[in-house]
Amino acid sequence: MTRRIDSHQHFWRYVPENYGWIGDTMAGLRRDFLPSDLETEIRAVGIEGAVSVQVRQSLEETSWLLALAEQWALLEGVVGWLPLADVDFPARLEQFLARPKLNGLRHIIQDEPDDQYILRPDFNRGISALRATQLVYDILIFERHLPQTIQFVDRHPQQVFVLDHVGKPRIREGALDPWRHHIAELAKRTNVYCKISGMVTEANWQTWSPENLTPYLEIVLEAFGPNRLMMGSDWPVCLLATTYSRWFELVQSMVGRLSAGEQQRILGETATEVYRLAPGGQL
Repeated sequence: MTRRIDSHQHFWRYVPENYGWIGDTMAGLRRDFLPSDLETEIRAVGIEGAVSVQVRQSLEETSWLLALAEQWALLEGVVGWLPLADVDFPARLEQFLARPKLNGLRHIIQDEPDDQYILRPDFNRGISALRATQLVYDILIFERHLPQTIQFVDRHPQQVFVLDHVGKPRIREGALDPWRHHIAELAKRTNVYCKISGMVTEANWQTWSPENLTPYLEIVLEAFGPNRLMMGSDWPVCLLATTYSRWFELVQSMVGRLSAGEQQRILGETATEVYRLAPGGQL
């Protein structure tokens, strides 16, 4: 039986100045979220491991997440942040490669004021330095960044990429295009995988329904296929619109028409393969 993996969740000790993006409409997130909280959630729905993803662009947070992962067996991998665009990135990378639960890196492209940031030479130089490692790069963008992202991926055909939150389509508006076109094009690159995550918070938090999400799921399923899709909760951010258990039940329901093998890929096998996970992080 394939282990079920949450491929995308977050931790923080809440300090207002460190989390300015948590606005007044997100008051429920203004507290600490730690492994003990997550353990309660995942055990209740039969998930056996998780990948913790950065939310702050700091070396301090990356070190903290790795320390948590070394203490908690349920945390099987970390997607951290390192200064990819800095000239000293290779030296920083070398320092962190010794940490066995560092499985990937991410930069918050969606918050960069320059919509072309992902194509900058200095940033791409950092991505090129990952080629000699087994680290994955998680892509966090808004829909409007998809054309640039396709160009970016084409510069790094040997690098494994994971698109977070299905590329953040405008679910709240019910808009499928041009997201649908760009997703189909991006998915032609077989080194790109995709997370079924972050969808409820792109919809209307109060009034969304499974029917609002289904067209987007069907599009990524057709584009990437089950072998390149993985389930993630985006907990605790998902709590703005749903509970952990409801999201997991929804994903199970949405993929329920697939074969047992295809469901296993989405619910655990893809994440295990891409992030090189093993129970307790024993790689």
